[in-house]
Amino acid sequence: MPIANAAEPASSPANDALFAPGRRAACLGAVALISMLAFEAIAVATAMPAVAAALDGLSLYALAFGATLATAVLGMTAAGQLCDKRGPYQASLAGLLAFLAGLLLAGFAPSMGWLVLGRALQGLGGGVLSVALYVGVAKVVPAPLHPRLFALFAGAWVLPGLLGPALASGLVTWLGWRSVFLAVAAAVPVAAALMLPALRRAGDGTGEALRWGAMRWALLASMGALALHAASQQPGLRAAGLFAAGLVMVAVAARRLLPAGTLAAARGLPSVVLLRGLIAAAFASAEAFLPLLLTGHFQWSLAHAGIALSAGAVTWSLGSAVQARVQAETTRRRLLPSGFALAAAGLAGVMLPLWLPALPSWTALCGWIGVGLGIGLSFPMLSVLLLKLSPPYEQGANTSALQLSDALTSSAALGLAGLLFDPTTRQVLPVLLMSFSLALAAAVISPRAWGVSPGR
Repeated sequence: MPIANAAEPASSPANDALFAPGRRAACLGAVALISMLAFEAIAVATAMPAVAAALDGLSLYALAFGATLATAVLGMTAAGQLCDKRGPYQASLAGLLAFLAGLLLAGFAPSMGWLVLGRALQGLGGGVLSVALYVGVAKVVPAPLHPRLFALFAGAWVLPGLLGPALASGLVTWLGWRSVFLAVAAAVPVAAALMLPALRRAGDGTGEALRWGAMRWALLASMGALALHAASQQPGLRAAGLFAAGLVMVAVAARRLLPAGTLAAARGLPSVVLLRGLIAAAFASAEAFLPLLLTGHFQWSLAHAGIALSAGAVTWSLGSAVQARVQAETTRRRLLPSGFALAAAGLAGVMLPLWLPALPSWTALCGWIGVGLGIGLSFPMLSVLLLKLSPPYEQGANTSALQLSDALTSSAALGLAGLLFDPTTRQVLPVLLMSFSLALAAAVISPRAWGVSPGR
């Protein structure tokens, strides 16, 4: 089944409109669903201290996040099979049901153990949706509009990023912590009603028998991700040993779950998948520790640090909008490494006041704005390029690999960041240097994403 509708003329107004009849509901439903997933992630992180206190579950606090990550890896792997062989509609329906069940279980949880189980179901459903959503809507929307589509997806994170923490705090204060989970659950049927009917037109897949052999490698990857997540919470040599074991498990699983040549940055699709992991890990590790830098080293208030994070989210969305307007292939070839280089330069700007104390602290804010803009330019281009390089019957598997690369590399980077960070000195420079190195590596590797050099 082709990605785009070949019968639709490239020059027709309908082809130029992302929200044209026939795909309006799919796009609106996708934006609603992504915004819902974004709000759930941000709101739950905000509300979790109150949840743990109410359920006397501080001992399971870390597992409430780690379980979600681990089961998301399983969901991403399963979604690749489901999308290619049963179609994105069935995959999306399964993901929505699991996600909704997890929200309801967490919202009515009588103890922290039940809440962790609900979070695990949320991760499973969210992992499926992260793949099925991209594959399904990209099949409904013509290929020339994919840059705009993925810019729209990036923009769907902005409002939840800006309003999510305050809204979640208000829900906890006024209605109790359970309302955070139940409010998201109430929005699931609305997003489903908009999106699912449109996804029926995306096809039913190849109809081949499902093969679940890859799930054992996904399980190994999940265990590795949990080990990496837990390493930063262990003392001394135990932390290093757990990190090493988790890294080995993730690396072994990645060789089976990702396209051949990914870890070696082979030209074409393998490099696209690797680049997604590198830049996602660079951003996730830097974002996690930026508030500590701003509040601890520069003595900013927590509110001002939150504004800095929001500024990065806004420029990410701006960068995504800019890349959506670039159509020429040669320009997009130059834009991808430029975006990664800008992200690396922005991270250098964040570190600059640490090296040159005479510089004002807002230099770090300027750097972070550059990070958001650079990743906004490059991140959606990877999704567009992956679909362009993938045959229709492999789009599910390859999108699954893209999401897995993101999750596994970010887990490894965050685990290493936990080892590099010293709580006694609160020195975050080693973490930022790691993030800078990852972004710089992405800038160097990125020309390999097109498979052949422009001169060939």
